[in-house]
Amino acid sequence: MAEVQIIEKVNGRIDRNKGTIINGPIKVAAYARVSTDKEDQKNSYESQLKYYMEKMNANPKWIATQVYADEAISGTQDYKRSDFMRMIHDALNGKFDLLLTKSISRFARNTVDTLSYVRKLKEKNVAILFEEENINTLEISGELLLTILSSVAQQESETISSHVKLGLKMKMQRGELVGFHGCYGYEYDKLTKTLTVNEEKRLNT
Repeated sequence: MAEVQIIEKVNGRIDRNKGTIINGPIKVAAYARVSTDKEDQKNSYESQLKYYMEKMNANPKWIATQVYADEAISGTQDYKRSDFMRMIHDALNGKFDLLLTKSISRFARNTVDTLSYVRKLKEKNVAILFEEENINTLEISGELLLTILSSVAQQESETISSHVKLGLKMKMQRGELVGFHGCYGYEYDKLTKTLTVNEEKRLNT
């Protein structure tokens, strides 16, 4: 009868390529993002920077590296997020071992991109900790849950986009101006939602 070998759980980080324990302190980075440039979102942006620096410095087993942050950029298009792309480059080059981020939707709202980056970083033994979902991407169960939740985040983003487009379309059908910030030579009546020629400005042109 074949002998059964019980493999005990190992505490600590494991090198995925060598199967050995990685010793030493963990170099930690964080990623923050806000999706608009409104004043309240700017405050959120500053708050995130402060929160992550305090959190990284509070853990004696961590070495704080830096907080990467993109401001007023959508999470659906990764190539437009310069600090996100710099962060991925740094991770692949061993500049940190653990990345903290608030949620999957904060990291990316595209399922394919999310899983692609997670897998690239896993190959380099870089973990991502999604705080809201409590997912560590180096754990075995992490990727299945990540796939499900990132799909939900992507669907949520697409639904919001669809609602916004529908709202704009309905405004246009009602004859309302969309994105009007002033047109030289015209005056906008908010009550009737109509434009009239400003004769004074017209004659001065």
